[in-house]
Amino acid sequence: MSRPVHSKYGYEPPEWVQADARIDKWYKDKKRRAKQHGAFSLDRKRRKQHVWKK
Repeated sequence: MSRPVHSKYGYEPPEWVQADARIDKWYKDKKRRAKQHGAFSLDRKRRKQHVWKK
């Protein structure tokens, strides 16, 4: 059994740390491409809620 490694998600096996790094890299690239093309956004935009004056 491999020894757990400390990562930004806590102590995990080395295989999980590598998988997390690949997923983080993929997500960052996906966000960059979406921003370049303006087709869609992976981040949920917050809408302003209008307060009605009484």
